[in-house]
Amino acid sequence: MSDFNDRIATDWHRSLETILAQAKTLGSKGVLAFDLDSTLFDNRPRQARIVREFGKARGIPALEKCQPFHFTSGWDLRAAMRACGMPESDVTAKYDDLKAFWAARFFTSEYCADDIEIVGAPRFVKACLATGAQIVYLTGRHEEMRAGTITSLEKCCLPIPGGSVTLVMKPTLRESDDAFKRQAHENLKKMGTLVAAFDNEPTHANDYATMFPEATVFHLATDHSGRPVTLNARTISIPHFAW
Repeated sequence: MSDFNDRIATDWHRSLETILAQAKTLGSKGVLAFDLDSTLFDNRPRQARIVREFGKARGIPALEKCQPFHFTSGWDLRAAMRACGMPESDVTAKYDDLKAFWAARFFTSEYCADDIEIVGAPRFVKACLATGAQIVYLTGRHEEMRAGTITSLEKCCLPIPGGSVTLVMKPTLRESDDAFKRQAHENLKKMGTLVAAFDNEPTHANDYATMFPEATVFHLATDHSGRPVTLNARTISIPHFAW
């Protein structure tokens, strides 16, 4: 799914342990920031559901059988269509229609409730919360997805917003994820000391590394938008949270 697997060190687990120790020393003055999609949540079940529904609506048997494992190249719908067995000519002919069908559903509470957890994420986030630090879910999802997001957090046994847990979302779908997160970084600074940040998107991980030189920045080597971005040298790539 990711082209950053070669950056994953064999002792990456120790970095997570170090973060927990650092967060414990800071208590409520410490802040840990987590992205959601492809960081704490695996959204491939959501993707596959949309493709199956498209296949059923358009009478395309190959797509009606779409499963999460068909998404091996991130968010690339063309690659998923090929993996489902569609010939290239049909991929080209049907892609625009599928993309529009997907866009109308992917960014909704109804569909994001299908997400499952990244391996180890619930245990690690709970361990972070147990240190007394503040947990911030800083996501490019927009406010209309809040209900579905909370449903997914509950289903996946991740801490839900309230008390020392905050969910920060874009006001609307129209805002740029990049610009929104950069602006949100200013509010993070006011909350306390950022101990660590976790994000799958290289651009966003790099922004954290620039804005918070004292924080440890983790890159989830799951999938990403596909933009050709080189990760900041001091980011730590990890495959999941099972340490």
